[in-house]
This record gives sequence, structure tokens and C-alpha cells, in this order.
Amino acid sequence: MPSHRFTNLVAVSRPQLHLFGLVVGCCIFAAAQNNAVVTFNFDFPGSEPDHYFISVSSDGKTSYDSNGKLAADSEPGDPFRLEFTISEANRARIFDLTKRARYFEGEIDSKKKGIASTGTKTLTYKNGHKNTEAIYNYSPVPEVEELTNLFQRISTTLEFGRRLQYFHHYQKLALDEELKRMEEMSREHDLQEVPAIAPILQQIVADQSVINVVRSRAQRLLESATPANK
Repeated sequence: MPSHRFTNLVAVSRPQLHLFGLVVGCCIFAAAQNNAVVTFNFDFPGSEPDHYFISVSSDGKTSYDSNGKLAADSEPGDPFRLEFTISEANRARIFDLTKRARYFEGEIDSKKKGIASTGTKTLTYKNGHKNTEAIYNYSPVPEVEELTNLFQRISTTLEFGRRLQYFHHYQKLALDEELKRMEEMSREHDLQEVPAIAPILQQIVADQSVINVVRSRAQRLLESATPANK
């Protein structure tokens, strides 16, 4: 008898389970369709770093890859990768600028002769039904230039974090100059996403073997960092 009741329960529930599966499947598909990604790739031999790649998803998940050096006179370091959640303000800003730039469709490079090379840049936009890419040196499109500046400032900030991590472990005397440069750039609003490198700044602040002036600089940078990092 218990077995019979169980069989009936399964028979009655099967259509509901089927419907539930369809609903879940549709939700997953819709989420995949709506999860757009903007990427920025930079290549410029002789610059520092001479290559980096940033990927920002519409849910805020962000990854950064580069081959930056750990010191001006050193060989290129090991490949560097950092994953973090970008601030909501910059996430919204990136996707708004991308929309206003018409998702990078058409020609965005100036193509003018005589413009100095500032590196090969590639912007892409991908979602469930759109996949666009634009390669440029300099773009007269204001939204593209604003995106370029934003991504470059993010890279500058994350490279600071990479070097601070290395100096904290192997060359603590170099921390003061590095943090001094960071403070100067922060005052000029040339850094973005400082919260992404907060862990190394917190480690420096907490390290009693680091001189007080260095710990104070790290503390000020932590305090000045806002979610939008403006």
C-alpha cells in the first residue's frame, strides 16, 4: 500500500516537474542571453606593461591579465591574473559607454595620418546574439576614448597592486616610493578600482616590520578609496 501511494504521487507530480524543468531551463537561457561582456585588449611593445587584457561582465565579474614587469630594469614577470568584482559605478559606466558607442560597430579609428602610435587597442562586446569588435590606435569617438582612459587607469592601479605585493615580500625598502607615486596619482584621479588591491594595502598597514610612513601611506589610500573610486 505505501508503495502504491508513492507511485501515484510520482505520477501526479511528473507534469509539474516537467513544467518546473522548462521554467528553470528558460531562466538559465535568459540569464546566459543577458550576461554581456565587454573586453579591452592592449598591445604596445616598449610600454609598461606592453600587453594586458580586461574582461568585464554585466554581473560585475572582472578579470585582468598582463605581462607587466615587477621593476623598471627587470625582465617581464610571470603572467599576472587578478579576478575581482568591479564597482557598480564603473560597471554601469562601461556598459553605458559601450551602448552609446553603438557596441563598437563600424569604424572607430580616426585613420588620420601623422597620429603617433599609442598602442593597438581592441574593444569587444558579446552577448547572446551580438558579437562585435573594433581595433584602433586613436578614436575620435568620445565614448571610446572615455572607455580607453578608464581601462588604462584600471590597469595602472592593478599593476601598482602587483608590484606592492612583490616589494612587500622581497624589497620592502621600495614600498615607500611606490606608495608615494600612488598617492600622487590618486590625488590626480588617475587611479580606478583601488578596492581591488585593498588586500595588499591592508597587509602593509598590518605589518609592524614596515616603517610607519609607509604604513600611513597605505592607510590613506585605503581610506580614500570609494566604491566608484572617483
